[in-house]
Amino acid sequence: MTRSFNLRVFGCQMNFYDGELIRASFLKRGWVETEDINQAQVHMFHTCSVRENAEERVHGLLGELRRLKKNDPSIVIAVIGCMADREGEELFEREPHVDIVCGSRHFPKLPDLVAQVQGGEQRVCLLGKAEELVDEEQRDLGGRVAGYQAHVAVMRGCDMNCTYCIVPSVRGRVESRPQPAILDEIKRLAQGGVTEVHLLGQTIDSYGRDLPKEGRPSLASLLDEIEHVDGIARIRMVTLHPSYIDQELADAMARSSKFMRFLPVPVQSGSDPVLKAMKRGYNLDMYRKRIDLLRDAMPDLELISDWIVGFPGETDDDHLASEAAMREFSFLQSYVFQYSPRPGTVSYAGDDDIVPQQKARRNHRLLDLQREIAKSKTPLMVGKSSQILIERPDKKNPGYWFGRIHNGHYCLLPSRDGFAPGQVYDVDLVDYNGKSLIGADNLSEQQVAHLAASTPDPKISEFSV
Repeated sequence: MTRSFNLRVFGCQMNFYDGELIRASFLKRGWVETEDINQAQVHMFHTCSVRENAEERVHGLLGELRRLKKNDPSIVIAVIGCMADREGEELFEREPHVDIVCGSRHFPKLPDLVAQVQGGEQRVCLLGKAEELVDEEQRDLGGRVAGYQAHVAVMRGCDMNCTYCIVPSVRGRVESRPQPAILDEIKRLAQGGVTEVHLLGQTIDSYGRDLPKEGRPSLASLLDEIEHVDGIARIRMVTLHPSYIDQELADAMARSSKFMRFLPVPVQSGSDPVLKAMKRGYNLDMYRKRIDLLRDAMPDLELISDWIVGFPGETDDDHLASEAAMREFSFLQSYVFQYSPRPGTVSYAGDDDIVPQQKARRNHRLLDLQREIAKSKTPLMVGKSSQILIERPDKKNPGYWFGRIHNGHYCLLPSRDGFAPGQVYDVDLVDYNGKSLIGADNLSEQQVAHLAASTPDPKISEFSV
């Protein structure tokens, strides 16, 4: 009988990458994946604990499986990742129909854990440190969804101690992958039609700092090596911490023809007292110096930031300092979150003293300001030249393809026969429609004829996020 599983992933890009590893491990053993929860024999939830609502959503979905489990006790239900690490065996008390609680450093063992439960073991809980590394020497790509984009983990964990963050306690300290293993993965992805790779890490610019000092790799040296990988046209990164940015990294980014000049460097707050309470490891002046270092090397660089509003003790003046910082650094994009106290963090012991209505107001003010800044920046690109990586036909603008140019601005390009997701074209930026730039490619007649006659590679013709 065919064995089937249903996997649902929540949270960050690293979780989705790990979801691909989980999927590959089951497919390799002859399982098949199904989206029909009524057909699955194993239900897995790869979870996030950064915010309370993410956990509550999983608890709600787990509740919906009670009936299925009651009707068929052979069904196996597993909670994996950060939520499993944080709640531990308490999950069994709240959700007694759950069979497996598996921490974020143990998910490679999931097929074996499922076999244990199916073999008669009532419950399995595996948390904390693992003897083996999460990442194999050579990644199995069998669980990856086809598409021109791919995530590649270069390191895991975090050595910082931010008072609001659960990540170091659930994911552990920094573990960098060997550079040859990373490059092998990227080369095989390129051979399969991938043109854009997203390098992942909780603090990706700390890559290599946990390895022996003599001859150790760095994010800068990794960028230099990826430059020689044929087929890869664009490199993106998630996420940097200001404390690890240095001149070596800025120079490597600047000389890379593939690095997308659209970089997440979260500031979290524009207030020094709040940054100190968050234990971020920098003040606003240090953050400013790191950004100046990057922009001196790459004047066309655009930045992405995360913000937390309503952190305990945040005053009106503190919030106004965040608005001032958003204007000063002129971020192209921001993610704004209302503070959510998380059990197991230092700040959880303090008072969550900002009322929800005030958090919501501050959240909306920052989002409105970010939209205003972005809308003022994008038209300044008109009249310049760039490269666009096209992603998909634009539904709202028939006859155009949507993509991003080299520094993250949205752009539309008139469609041509032969276009496929992940292709890169030189463009002149000729107009702005209020939301996106309008590009004009400068292909020769011979190139246009070749493109129209070509058949897109099926490996890159499916769009994936």
